Amino acid sequence: MRKVFQEELTLVGDQLVEISKLVSEAIGKATTSFEVADVDLAQDVIAADARIDFLQNSLDERAIDILALQGPVASDLRMIVGSLRMSASLERMGDLARHIAQLARLRFPSNVIPASMTETFKSFAELDQLIADKLTVLLETRDLEVARDILKANSAINDLHLSVFRAIAGSDWQESPSTTVDVALASRYFERFADHGVSVAQKVTYLVTGAWQPNGLDHA
Repeated sequence: MRKVFQEELTLVGDQLVEISKLVSEAIGKATTSFEVADVDLAQDVIAADARIDFLQNSLDERAIDILALQGPVASDLRMIVGSLRMSASLERMGDLARHIAQLARLRFPSNVIPASMTETFKSFAELDQLIADKLTVLLETRDLEVARDILKANSAINDLHLSVFRAIAGSDWQESPSTTVDVALASRYFERFADHGVSVAQKVTYLVTGAWQPNGLDHA
């Protein structure tokens, strides 16, 4: 019975990694479609989100079955409950990648953002991709140095998000109302993607250390 239990736990971990890889692929395609107004690539992201949703539901059903049938305690219980919460964050990251792709599709053949924002959103894309890629490594290795890298990237994204809102509130902002809304929404999507990545990183840290630190991974 214990062997079956451990096999089930391993499958839950493997499913988290699989979802994380799909999220990483989704944000990569979404940001490319956003940057170059590629409607076909945007549509790929939108269609592929169903696979992330399916895997999340499958993982959650497996985790609930383990809770009901195996009665896990201590670290195993933390693993199952943590996996349920991490799968929700990963699924939301997939949704946010889809939202970015939907903006690209909506404004095709034009770009979503004005030229003045190109470099800012290129940095957003690079940092979100870094977070997504590192999440997969973190889930595979539970290396807390990787978790700290995610937190640092999120801090940089927060700075970018603030700079966007300062720009659109500035007296020299001359873009149309629709463009202003698009820029604000896009910035929010990129920023929230990173926030959910941090949430996953914090839960992995909790699984490793047993200590919950909601405001950061450490104070070093």
